[in-house]
Amino acid sequence: MLGTVANALLWSLGILFGAGLVCVAYGVLIERRWYRGVRYRLEVARPGLSAPLSILHLSDLHFLAGDRRKARFLASLGRPDVTVLTGDVIGEPEGVEEAVAALRPLRGRLASYVVLGSNDYFVPEPLNYLNYFAGKRRRRAGVRSRWREMVAQLEADGWTHLPNRRTELAVDGVRLEVMGMDDPHIERHDLRVAPRHDPAALGLAVVHSPDPAPELAALGYDLILSGHTHGGQVRLPVVGAIVTNSQMPTRLCRGLSRLGSSILHISPGLGTSKFAPFRFLCRPEATILELVPAPVH
Repeated sequence: MLGTVANALLWSLGILFGAGLVCVAYGVLIERRWYRGVRYRLEVARPGLSAPLSILHLSDLHFLAGDRRKARFLASLGRPDVTVLTGDVIGEPEGVEEAVAALRPLRGRLASYVVLGSNDYFVPEPLNYLNYFAGKRRRRAGVRSRWREMVAQLEADGWTHLPNRRTELAVDGVRLEVMGMDDPHIERHDLRVAPRHDPAALGLAVVHSPDPAPELAALGYDLILSGHTHGGQVRLPVVGAIVTNSQMPTRLCRGLSRLGSSILHISPGLGTSKFAPFRFLCRPEATILELVPAPVH
């Protein structure tokens, strides 16, 4: 009897171990490079918006040297009206030139905006990812990456870098007030730049980590774009994301959410850290947000 129970237990453990290996192999070899484009149609009640306005939201590309498959996917997306890139563009210093070249065809017809993330400022290092579950963050001295070179190359291509800065854009009769914040995850953001100057304009806030989203919504931004969470990167059926590496609830860590009258979009991103090359039930994604006039009732 005991032998039968032991055999059944060993058999069950073997099945679980085998299933785990299959899931890991799928996440490493297939899903992390199974890129997709997603489109959302958002109704916006702003005077002057008479035609659709397309915004391509990209985040967390984590470009490495030789990242050709990702570059090919980006080349297939086509050119939007506005492109927004919310940080962690590179995954290693050697990826700068490849990232800039891959992003060149995706510059917006009207404007292109970029903010940076911690992986742009500092060279990524191996981490103890179990600390994410404990909510611990250990301060450490980072090795500076080539972010200045990358920004210079992007700006030469026509991108507008918005580290705690604002700008504006006029599009066929509608005004956009655009505000970008530096990465809150490494405490480079400055909320003093965030208050609206032109409340009648369509307010667009861009920031790497979504942590300041509640404050930005309270300040009246119509659309808030961020990344950083990777959508959880590993999601389980029913449960969803396990961790977000941010203050946002796990149920809000990817896709569209409503915060009062504001719309928040958190991109699942297109990459992963090179030290954690794995996704599960959370495909890498580029997102087109099509802003259309809200119907008049």
